[in-house]
Amino acid sequence: MPKKILSGIVVSDKPNKTITVLVERKYQHPVLKKIIKVKKKYNAHDENNKFKNGDKVSIIESKPFSKNKKFEVLEVNK
Repeated sequence: MPKKILSGIVVSDKPNKTITVLVERKYQHPVLKKIIKVKKKYNAHDENNKFKNGDKVSIIESKPFSKNKKFEVLEVNK
């Protein structure tokens, strides 16, 4: 099964070697046909602490680093 790749904005870089990424997705409600925006936060592993708040990054699913951290930073998006 392919690994999930998500893109979002870094909203927190306070924990050591960890960033919190806010990912926003849009989908259409099946009955009401309204476009709905859903936001979700993911913790991602950042080995060198090089990403700061406001950076746009791509994260990829990986082995669990801790209880909540199951993603790793793939690259910076411009």
